[in-house]
Amino acid sequence: MSRPPGWLHSRAGGTAGTTAWRAVRQGCRRYNFAGGLGHVDSEPLVNIADYARAARRTLAKEVFDYYEGGALDEITLRENSAGWEKLKLYYRVLADVGPRDMSTTVLGQPVSMPILVAPTAFHKLACEEGEVAAAKAARAAETLFVLSSLSNTAMESVFAQAASPRWFQLYIYKDREITRELVKRAEAAGAEAIVLTVDAPGLGTRERDTRNNFRLPDGLAVENLAPLGKGNFPEVKGSGLAAYVRANFKEDLGFDDLDWLCQSTRLPVVVKGVCRGDDARRAAEHGAKAIVVSNHGGRQLDTAPATSEVLPHVVDAAGDICEIYVDGGIRRGSDVLKALAVGARAVLVGRPILWGLCVAGEQGAAHVLEILRRELDEAMLLCGCAKLSDIGRWLLRPSDPLSPISA
Repeated sequence: MSRPPGWLHSRAGGTAGTTAWRAVRQGCRRYNFAGGLGHVDSEPLVNIADYARAARRTLAKEVFDYYEGGALDEITLRENSAGWEKLKLYYRVLADVGPRDMSTTVLGQPVSMPILVAPTAFHKLACEEGEVAAAKAARAAETLFVLSSLSNTAMESVFAQAASPRWFQLYIYKDREITRELVKRAEAAGAEAIVLTVDAPGLGTRERDTRNNFRLPDGLAVENLAPLGKGNFPEVKGSGLAAYVRANFKEDLGFDDLDWLCQSTRLPVVVKGVCRGDDARRAAEHGAKAIVVSNHGGRQLDTAPATSEVLPHVVDAAGDICEIYVDGGIRRGSDVLKALAVGARAVLVGRPILWGLCVAGEQGAAHVLEILRRELDEAMLLCGCAKLSDIGRWLLRPSDPLSPISA
């Protein structure tokens, strides 16, 4: 896949932001959504994998590799998706299932389905409207949008376009005053929870980014940090993001940082990036209102277990004292159902939203969410579940023929 000329230095013509966005596009394939079904040229976009392939054809290699890639050998990246595939559904028949109800709540806030938009960085590499497009897509789907602190659009502009619930994802910076300022701005901008990412005291080595010398094109920045003097990557060979993290993120994260955050905000705190049941329990005891089982999409510690493996341990350890969510490798509505069966309250999706943005902006991201909604509805029907509370671990194991039938 060839590199568009000027991908890293693209100020000629138009505004810098618009030109930077145009520079990451690979070509001019056409997308339309006639009848509610997306198409790329004559190819229908009917599932998440279709969107991933279309995004690969659309983007510069450097950008697609950044979105798609994982740490080191990308073992955890692959196993995240494979883990959900390995779980089998022992469906129930003759269950008299009528219309399905997928509505639920997250931290008491209603959402139309247990499929939430995860925080992911640098949306303006995907589409010109960037994070605003993703927020609008979540609003249309009546679900949660989580804004990354590493966004290309300032939180005030994004949250103005996002419906409730809307949360803000946070890293702890070496300079605690920078972190405090981000939290206060998020509160003022309308965020309704703070999502603290705890699995990135440093950046896992992403070899694709190293080879590509990944950095933001001219005209794009880490906008939430720009007023604090932290909006640009250092000039280095290799990954500019890795250098940024080394220079700015607090390495010696501890539970005292979680205590400080809980005391510094009036908003509920969600801890994201948990891989162990004991850590989940302890985080909840230190004030977290919810836990996201996550390995950062396979982008941090390679050979960490797939989130499908971790989830039951976290649910058993902390599910009685806080809400449990999960991300990583969710590509089908049946994956969502399996996560709920294990005990998650909801799932978060990241890369599928980015692929939707790459293909068709807000409309593409909205279509991705509707694909997952439709597939979850179908899976519930075929498994004999009319509402989310009908879903349980019984779906993941055959019943004992000598035991009475129970849910």
